[in-house]
Amino acid sequence: MPRPTEEDKARFRALVPDDPRIEVKPMFGQLGAFLGGHMFAGLFGADVGVKLPEPELAALRERGARPYGPPERPMSGYVTVPDDADAAELLVRGAQFAATLPPKVKKKP
Repeated sequence: MPRPTEEDKARFRALVPDDPRIEVKPMFGQLGAFLGGHMFAGLFGADVGVKLPEPELAALRERGARPYGPPERPMSGYVTVPDDADAAELLVRGAQFAATLPPKVKKKP
């Protein structure tokens, strides 16, 4: 599994919108950005992934966006942000999308 460098982590944190509702936390050696309990962006190695509504994902796929996550098991509903895209804007869109989802209920231990 690819590991992000400290530079990758700093770049990811800089892309995450400045919103007090957003939490960036580690996940399996990677990073994830969450709003309302929903991960809307993640870091996998050096790749930044974003969760968006399906029409927006389809448009990004047409522009060459790759699946996000491990090649053998990519995460559905996410794409890797294409190099030619405005990554910060896509993460804003991802946060806006996450804000429309019902808050996740925490599972009891």
